[in-house]
Amino acid sequence: MLKGDKCISKCTLDKRPQPPGAIQMRRRKLSDRALQLREKQKARYSYGVLEKQFVRYYEDAVRQPGVTGENLVRSLELRLDNVVHKMGFADSLKQARQLVRHGHIMLNGRKTNVPSAATKPGDVVAWTAGAKKTEYFKAAQVAMANKSHPEWLAVDTTAMTGRVVQAPDVARTPSKFDPAVIVEYYSR
Repeated sequence: MLKGDKCISKCTLDKRPQPPGAIQMRRRKLSDRALQLREKQKARYSYGVLEKQFVRYYEDAVRQPGVTGENLVRSLELRLDNVVHKMGFADSLKQARQLVRHGHIMLNGRKTNVPSAATKPGDVVAWTAGAKKTEYFKAAQVAMANKSHPEWLAVDTTAMTGRVVQAPDVARTPSKFDPAVIVEYYSR
């Protein structure tokens, strides 16, 4: 040991069962508002959305008919960067956002560089002609064979194109947050 004789009697490397300090502080129970805020932040971070954008998505979900929480998740799932990621064109949401931002993705035959572009059933997502010449495209094409995609997306791995078949089913969407708690947060 580096400490020599000191570790024989009292080792400074051992963890103590209580936090440092004379007074034992106990953790306070989080309020309902804090739990709701935490759920909202989970949703924002998992989709990479800023606060102002998230509020706009919530307001749109309120105006749509149906359950507000499901409408919110559906609109977040149908963002272009999320669709590109779910199709398997990118390994992560940040990488999908970068692909869209750099102009490598076409939506319905038109080149777009807006990651928050809303897709709808029937939209076709494809690579631009210039992007098909890149090394990343070749690596992504090889990796596409092993990737799976949700049933609401149809992906052609040979042509490296995809189509939104239907709106995503929120019940089958794996999410790390509870949309009902987010609705409670905003409806105070």
